[in-house]
Amino acid sequence: MTRGPDAGDRATVYLASTGTALPGEPVDNTALGRLLGVSEEWIDIFVGTRTRHFGWDPVTGEVRGSLADLCAEAGARAMDAAGLGPADIEFVVLATATPDTLLPTTACEVADRLGLDHLPVYQIQAGCSGAVQALDLGRTLVLGGRRAGLVLGGDVTHRFLAPRRDTARMPTEELVNHVLFGDGAGAAVLTDEPEGERIAVRSVLNSWTGRGRPPGQLLDWYGTTDRDSQRPMLAEDYKAIEEHVPALSVEILWDLLGGLGWGLDDIDFLLPPQLSERMTARIVERLPAGPAREVSCVAETGNTGNALPFLQVERLLPQFAAGNRALALCVESSRWIRAGFALEKV
Repeated sequence: MTRGPDAGDRATVYLASTGTALPGEPVDNTALGRLLGVSEEWIDIFVGTRTRHFGWDPVTGEVRGSLADLCAEAGARAMDAAGLGPADIEFVVLATATPDTLLPTTACEVADRLGLDHLPVYQIQAGCSGAVQALDLGRTLVLGGRRAGLVLGGDVTHRFLAPRRDTARMPTEELVNHVLFGDGAGAAVLTDEPEGERIAVRSVLNSWTGRGRPPGQLLDWYGTTDRDSQRPMLAEDYKAIEEHVPALSVEILWDLLGGLGWGLDDIDFLLPPQLSERMTARIVERLPAGPAREVSCVAETGNTGNALPFLQVERLLPQFAAGNRALALCVESSRWIRAGFALEKV
């Protein structure tokens, strides 16, 4: 759908560019199934993801790339695509559930690698909704007078997945994570005027809705006194996720549309939640029908957490024509956060 040009007023923030990074060659289900001692068919039936990328060697466990490596690569690509240098960037916001270290923050390490200095740097600790939270904070900073900034999101798995363990004795809620997740990072440059891709960020939704609900995902962290504990580092309540995520996605869709005064027919592209290929299909089936085309990547990338919205937007850009509108939906199951954003090409 084609609509009129944007006025470019100061109440609008723009996405000028994106950049992403995936480590190494894709690991397919045949190779991963052989490593874990599970069938390729089980992986396909349970999650539907075909490939994923790891910044570590699944056979030896050797770590070959950190979160800072991936985020710096994605950030550099976004800055280059926007035609901006370090002197043009006035803030950095990075969202992750898996920082390289607790201190210094990965956000500061990335800023250093990108040649950025004398600017505010924020790190948000969150699951997959963190990318939207970073976008929300970045948007607020631009509306507050910053001219351009960098928002990033990414996650890595080497601290939490260990295929060399006895996977035959692993409960399903722990084993599924070895086929569900992958490593990756993404970035976007936000500006106060329409530049680069000239995409207006029309709305951002970020709402915790977990009061009284048990968590749907656990991501633990060991200290010096409990590093030998046998409790799982990463576990999913897949039944709760299957029950709640599709319904929450419908709520997000209507909240975004209602706040903007848009209807289903006004949406050209839909970026649905990306937990897994199978779950994404279930979510899309539950959403009200409209003309929007789906933009997904999880079947090829695996669940990369905070990188996923950036990976989806990067896939959207070649198709996104002037006047087009897109909605992105995100549900964080760790403690049930509804998130999303609306974009319009001006």
